Parts: sequence; structure tokens; C-alpha cells
Amino acid sequence: MITLTESASLKVKEMLAAEGKPDVFLRVGVRTGGCSGFTYGMGWDEEMKEGDETFEQNGVKIVVDKDSYPYIKGTQIDFKESMMGGGFSIENPNAVASCGCGSSFKTALAEGKAEKCDD
Repeated sequence: MITLTESASLKVKEMLAAEGKPDVFLRVGVRTGGCSGFTYGMGWDEEMKEGDETFEQNGVKIVVDKDSYPYIKGTQIDFKESMMGGGFSIENPNAVASCGCGSSFKTALAEGKAEKCDD
């Protein structure tokens, strides 16, 4: 399961309303790359694919492709506001290492394909 906190759900709904697309869903996934081997991805989608895992949290439909799901199963997505702005944060219980920026990770069972970090 993927968990979307109440604050993240409110932000996603706000963004969907601003886009004028209330019927699309939030697709969450991973791809190889980043400093640690895998990077997260989130975006809008309208099409389901074979093997997709679907969840609903606080009125938001979340979809994860079958290849990404093992790497992010149990993940919690939050949205936090600060004086410097706001952003989504991801707590992934499968990540055993991550880069300094927190957007790249590796798991105990897979390292992905790390890329050179831009420091």
C-alpha cells in the first residue's frame, strides 16, 4: 500500500483542481538513475496499465506500476510547507540508502543504476 497523508492529499486535490482535471489519478513510480540508483516519479495519468496497483487515500486515487511497486510498497507521501516553500516528502521503508537530496535511493535487494551526482 502507498499512503498519502492528509496534507499531501489536500495538496494533490488543490493541484488537480488548478489543472481542471478532477478525473485523473496520481501515478507514483520509480525509474533507474539518480545518485543512489533509483529516483521517484509522480505525475497525472488517465490510463490504467495491466498489473497496476491502485489505492485510494483521502479521496485521491493513487496508481503504481507493477515494476515500481516492490521498491515503494509501504511508502508514505507527505506534503510540508516551510518558509522556503513547500514540497512532497517520501518515506520509503524499503530504502536502505539515499542521496543527500532525498530523491534517490537503493533497496536491500536492488541498487538500480546510479548516475554521477551534480554537486
